[in-house]
Amino acid sequence: MKTYITNSIRDLRSAAGLTQQQLADEVGVTRQTVIAIELDKYSPSLEVAFRIAQVFRVPLEQVFQYTPPPPKKR
Repeated sequence: MKTYITNSIRDLRSAAGLTQQQLADEVGVTRQTVIAIELDKYSPSLEVAFRIAQVFRVPLEQVFQYTPPPPKKR
């Protein structure tokens, strides 16, 4: 199943000088969860997504991007 949600967490985390573990600790998730989110293998809950955005002090849309799927052919 193709995901249409991507993220900029790795870039934001790198710019902030945070490790995956530090981000995980700030957000209240495991390092493995951060890894899965960064690799677009897992979409976090809305609450976790907001917590991630708060850590970086940016709008949610700067962390997560949604591209809708193409329309189905009839």
